[in-house]
Amino acid sequence: MMRFINILFLTLLAISNIECAAQTASSNQNISNKSGIITGADQTEKYLPYLKGKRIGLVANQSSIIGKKSSVDSLVSLGISIVKVFGPEHGFRGNASNGAVVNNEVDVKTGIPIISLYGKNQKPTKEQLADIDLMVFDIQDVGCRYYTNINTLEYVMEACAENNKELLILDRPNPNAYVVDGPVMTDDKFKSAIGIHYIPMTHGMTIGEFAQYLNGEGYLKEQCKIKIIKIANYDHDMPYELPINPSPNLNTQQAVMLFPSLCMFEGTAINEGRGTYMPFTILGAPALKGKYSFSYKPVSIPGMSERPNHKDSVCYGLDLRDYDINKLRKSRQIELSWLIELYNAYPDKAHFFTPGRANQDISAFDLRIGTDQLRKQIIAGVSEADIRKSWEPGLQRFKDLRKKYLLYP
Repeated sequence: MMRFINILFLTLLAISNIECAAQTASSNQNISNKSGIITGADQTEKYLPYLKGKRIGLVANQSSIIGKKSSVDSLVSLGISIVKVFGPEHGFRGNASNGAVVNNEVDVKTGIPIISLYGKNQKPTKEQLADIDLMVFDIQDVGCRYYTNINTLEYVMEACAENNKELLILDRPNPNAYVVDGPVMTDDKFKSAIGIHYIPMTHGMTIGEFAQYLNGEGYLKEQCKIKIIKIANYDHDMPYELPINPSPNLNTQQAVMLFPSLCMFEGTAINEGRGTYMPFTILGAPALKGKYSFSYKPVSIPGMSERPNHKDSVCYGLDLRDYDINKLRKSRQIELSWLIELYNAYPDKAHFFTPGRANQDISAFDLRIGTDQLRKQIIAGVSEADIRKSWEPGLQRFKDLRKKYLLYP
């Protein structure tokens, strides 16, 4: 009799959890349908049964949400056993500055260990994966080679392949999916923490598509077994406003959309808004005084940028906070004219492009761009049209190559 009661209780509990999951999925769908797009994470009915009974490792940060709630909190409340959370650059809560080392910790709310993939190791170790049955990747990307989430994706896939772990990817829209542009990195000497893939500056793929690209193009010694929960009602041309800031310095939709163009200025004498609450929407330097009327002063901001370029100095330059993003969408290009304009306006051109790696003659700008050609072309006064023409063969090869990995129109 007691055994029958226990079985009945467990059955009712399972039904309750399934109903709860369905209600959550329905609620999430209503939230996502405001834009028509439903993220992979919000389609809980498609993957929750797959997680049940497994020990889960979740690669996540503050952008990992189901509806309006953290994916970690949501999945735990739905009875999923998350044994570890792996956090990328900026940490699990997204409050670490760019490039800052992030330490391992324990999540105060859930008690789940948080393993940093931007500290002692960028790749999960065999020991860290030992008690995990399935890895789940749920992080918002913004579609640029120099945005390090795709590096984390590769390291996680590599670790999963080596340790015979499957990776479930909850796909999310790429807000810059409309643009595939910039020079393609082709030389190993330009590989760095801000670029390890032989792709253009903007690749136009979602995380799920990029995972297929990594598997198919031999980036891993052995392929990773992946399962992708696709985005519903989505194509690459659709505008997508991020519900959560993907990192501390991408704190507005304008910054997200301008990031592919303005992040080029890192590695130059120009401040790109770090050290303000307007990062990646303004550009300037003290040396441009008298040439531009717009001004601002970068300062140290904990959790965003402690040591910005030209800290505590008044910078003069461009205010792009009201720039019409539709111009970028129509052109399907990175905006190159601002880089050319500010180089031409800068009085000390010999020091416009700043040094890169210690003891190596590689500009920090070159590492970000993935080649030294653009820097040399700008210095030589090559026109924007001719610069773009030099990109075309590499871009076309990449576009043809990536077609077989695309999940969306």
